[in-house]
Amino acid sequence: MADDRTTHFGFQTVPEDEKAGRVHGVFSSVASRYDVMNDVMSLGIHRLWKDAMMDWLAPRPGQNLLDVAGGTGDIAFRFLRRAPGSRATVLDLTEPMLIEGRQRAAAESLADRLDWIVGDAMALPFEDAKFDVYTISFGIRNVTRIADALSEAHRVLKPGGRLMVLEFSQIPNDMLQRLYDAYSFNVIPRMGQAIARDRDSYQYLVESIRRFPDQESFAAMIREAGFEQVKYRNLSLGIAALHSGWKL
Repeated sequence: MADDRTTHFGFQTVPEDEKAGRVHGVFSSVASRYDVMNDVMSLGIHRLWKDAMMDWLAPRPGQNLLDVAGGTGDIAFRFLRRAPGSRATVLDLTEPMLIEGRQRAAAESLADRLDWIVGDAMALPFEDAKFDVYTISFGIRNVTRIADALSEAHRVLKPGGRLMVLEFSQIPNDMLQRLYDAYSFNVIPRMGQAIARDRDSYQYLVESIRRFPDQESFAAMIREAGFEQVKYRNLSLGIAALHSGWKL
């Protein structure tokens, strides 16, 4: 029975139909401080990772981007700045994140090239073959059924369209991974309490990183969804990774 299926929420096991609501609660709670926390947690390095994503993606003029779990607009803004005449649709499960993004877009004079939609990565509200590019940055590990999200990405991309995923990953060195885990579990939740006044949400975010598949396993999932020429690049020794695939 579908109702008996479970998934993970950080290190907890929860019914599948509860995870989206819990994730929504996490990001609703931290929306107003999300960008500040990203800078503090990564010492600003997340900006370099997102720039590296754009470098590999190489946006072209006139392309139509779907940025899923795009919340406050970081990826969409970078894409639009690099591709004259392009448009971006930002989809996120959490409306408070989109509200923050809209405010940023207005401040950066990008509002007229953007659409903001509340929606679910596992059931995208778009017709087939609509977008040239699909991006998701630090969001896919929060999806209840990752395979469903990848299948939807494949469906809404045009033939020749490209998927690119930026996500925390695994450091292929056990000692360095242990050091990074020590930092993550001991420091980040305390930062969450001090800056966002929410320790529990950042405890979940740290746990969700450890539950996400490693680079090769995730690449295999992308291939299983129908993508070809699947490749990945490690960032900062593998703390994060970029995965790329094409709908051919």
